Amino acid sequence: MPGQRRILVIGATGTVGRQVVAQLLEAGAEVRALARDLEAAGLPDSVEVVRGDLADPDTLHVPLSGVEAVFLLWPFATAEGMPAVLDVVAAHARRVIYLSSAAARGHEQQVEQLIERSGLEWTFLRPHAFATNALRWAGQIRTEAVVREPYGAAAMPPLHERDLAAVAVHALVDDGHNGAIYELTGPEILTRAEQASIIGEVIGRPVRWEETSPQTARQQMLAQGWPSAAVDGILQAQAEMVTEPRATTATVGEITGAPARTFRTWVTDHAGEFRDTMKAARIHEYGDASVIRYEEVSRPASGPGEVLIRVAGTSFNPSETALRSGMLRAVLPVDLPYILGWDVSGTIAEVGDDVEGLAVGDRVIGRLDAGGAAAEYVAAPAGMLAKAPVTVPLADAAAIPVAALTAWQVLFEQAHITAGQRVLINGAGGGVGLFAVQLAKYAGATVIATASGRSAAAVRTYGADHIIDYTTTALADALDGPVDAVVNLAPIFPEAAVSLVSLLRPGGVIASVATPVEPAADADVTALHMVARNDAKQLGEIVGLLDVGALIVDVAESLPLSDLALVHRRSEAGQTHGKIIILPLNESTSAPGTQASEEGESS
Repeated sequence: MPGQRRILVIGATGTVGRQVVAQLLEAGAEVRALARDLEAAGLPDSVEVVRGDLADPDTLHVPLSGVEAVFLLWPFATAEGMPAVLDVVAAHARRVIYLSSAAARGHEQQVEQLIERSGLEWTFLRPHAFATNALRWAGQIRTEAVVREPYGAAAMPPLHERDLAAVAVHALVDDGHNGAIYELTGPEILTRAEQASIIGEVIGRPVRWEETSPQTARQQMLAQGWPSAAVDGILQAQAEMVTEPRATTATVGEITGAPARTFRTWVTDHAGEFRDTMKAARIHEYGDASVIRYEEVSRPASGPGEVLIRVAGTSFNPSETALRSGMLRAVLPVDLPYILGWDVSGTIAEVGDDVEGLAVGDRVIGRLDAGGAAAEYVAAPAGMLAKAPVTVPLADAAAIPVAALTAWQVLFEQAHITAGQRVLINGAGGGVGLFAVQLAKYAGATVIATASGRSAAAVRTYGADHIIDYTTTALADALDGPVDAVVNLAPIFPEAAVSLVSLLRPGGVIASVATPVEPAADADVTALHMVARNDAKQLGEIVGLLDVGALIVDVAESLPLSDLALVHRRSEAGQTHGKIIILPLNESTSAPGTQASEEGESS
């Protein structure tokens, strides 16, 4: 059965590889992925990501241990090194599915021959033109609704990457494919100009094809960093397809039992890449939750020092209800209309000038002081961002920035929590509190936490040594002595805030991120009130703690962006608890990256 098979995916972070991983998981297989950089893999939690490098075959023994079948993408332009890799593969697995191409270039032919002689069961996948090649036009279409390229009459049957992955999965988990060579295409022959027209029909904005010379296209591709051999090969293939269109095959349907997806279907799946608009939740005036509009707005572009993020998730912060209502306008004025959302997690789609250390495809999180994350895309200063944790689903990682930075700063910069201290965290059941409990425990403190009955279990899970249900028990009666520090996270009345002072030892500290505390003039305590700030370095340290298992993220629920007004209403009615993730559900779910060549070179 597929669920009993362990499969190694080599090339799991590419456009096709991610689809193979996703469909293997759906098929019930046990999936392992090879990666040189574990932190950058960004794969689902159920995938075992193992470090290994095809350029160093000795590193492959551990990833291949217990593996039955291998999906192999060979990323090099030569077959050199393949014999040593195949020796390791054959020592562990019995089957290899190799992603070749219809072009069958010299090195691909050599790889196929080596696999045939390896003694392994094998299947070769030879895709023709990928539909994803059209993503190279996205920038032109968004800004001008035009495609300027040569060979608009070149005709081919574009292949959806999901169909390629579906055939690969059948070959990986089912018998009967040994020795097969599958030529894979989409179901229809379309010229490149016709593809551009279909994109326009799907996005509701006519797209014009403007023919340019091959020489101009060559210069542009070389300027973008394409290898000259690849550029020449692409242009030659396009020229040939003007007079000799590539034929379709029925292989996808024969193997999977479902017809190959049309190019229109592919465009629908990726429509967000081509639109110059996006969905967002914004306010045009201050008021109650009804002022939040879920509407179509202009898609931003990355300016100097900025990146454009395809939003995976934002997180609801109760303080945003105060911003929306106008209560914060004196201290936090915003220009209306204003897109909500301070927390962001997502994938970089564009990189502006003067940005270093970040690239298209990187998964990031950040706190956005100017908001804007309650949308499908947001432009953000690169300096505000940190790489996303690999141990947390990307959308859920939006729960981290505001809450974790607030907890970090109140504990370590204000209260100066150290090992051996006793700290009372008042309001530990909220989003900030759950990080504060974990960070205080990580620092070696004894943590006493207040929480309601509905939050107590979560607070206990995160390491609180003692939990006081403030709805039934007075704090002074529940404590077995004074504490070194009180961290107040709850919006309590001033008199209640003052009462917390009596719980401190002489010389103790009370730090509040909510109600300011004003102790008596003769009180031997330090009282501090703080407003959290952005700090990408601290955020990176927090991500590091998450990835080594010192912290975990708790998400109470996830809701679509269109329900943001409902979340505001529920919060103001006291009907929410924990972190709520808001999902933009943007139409394009595939990660951006280097796209395939016209003859199916995998990205």
